[in-house]
Amino acid sequence: MKNVFFMLSLLALATGCADKEVVLSDAEQLDKDIAIIDKWLALYNPNALTDPSGLRYVLTTAGTGAKPSLSNSVVVKYSGKFLNDGVSPDKSAEFDKSTTAVTFKLSSLIAGWQIGFQLLPKGSKATLYIPSGLGYGKNGAGSAIPPNANLFFDVELIDVK
Repeated sequence: MKNVFFMLSLLALATGCADKEVVLSDAEQLDKDIAIIDKWLALYNPNALTDPSGLRYVLTTAGTGAKPSLSNSVVVKYSGKFLNDGVSPDKSAEFDKSTTAVTFKLSSLIAGWQIGFQLLPKGSKATLYIPSGLGYGKNGAGSAIPPNANLFFDVELIDVK
C-alpha cells in the first residue's frame, strides 16, 4: 500500500510540475531568442549584422538619405513574419503587411523598429530580425502575435519626417 501511495504521489508531483510554465527573466529570454535567431540566420542569412541590443539586420539596399531619430516619423512599407526554429523564410507565416507607404512616429513603435530604423538611411531596404523582448515581449499582441515571438520584417524606409 505504501508503494502505491508513493507512486501516486510521484505521479501527482510530476504531473503538477509539467503543467507549470517556466518563466524566464528578460535576460534569459533574450539569450534564448538570440540563440534561436543566430541558428536560423546561420542557415538562411549568414551575412546578418549584429546590434548590441540583440537585433540582427541585413541591409539589402543602402539608401543615401538621412537616418531617422526617435523624434522623427518614418514612412515605410513592410512585411512582418514569424521567425520559428526549423521554418524557412519562405514558409514563415506572415502576420502583417503594408504594400502602400504608411507613416509612423518612430518613438511609438516596437523597440526593434526603433533601433533598426535608426541604423538605416532614407531609401534603404533591409530585413530586421527581432528578438521577442524587442518586439511584443511576454504579452504578445492580442491573438495575432503570441508571447515571446521572434519576428522578422522586410522593411523599406521611404522617407524621414
